[in-house]
Amino acid sequence: MTTRADQLRDALAALLPTHLDVEDESHMHSRGLETHFKAVVVSAAFDGKRALQRHQAVYRALGPQMQQIHALALHTFTPEEWAAEVQVPDSPHCRGGSKHDKPAG
Repeated sequence: MTTRADQLRDALAALLPTHLDVEDESHMHSRGLETHFKAVVVSAAFDGKRALQRHQAVYRALGPQMQQIHALALHTFTPEEWAAEVQVPDSPHCRGGSKHDKPAG
């Protein structure tokens, strides 16, 4: 069985990452399974790109899969930045804000 995290990894392979880590962090949130993810992507494709441009490249690679997830914490690095032993921060806890988080009534 292929998980959503596996599907995200497969899609992100288009960026030719030298390091890729996709974690399902849904257990930290109230929306259920396979809804919250953290991705660490290291790619030469990010050379000379600002953070916004790096995130846009990730969103393009994921395409329609972005519609299937509630939150994606992105940490994008060039190989040189990654070699400098950067520390990836912990993801914040979800505050909700989705129609799925509101009580039925």
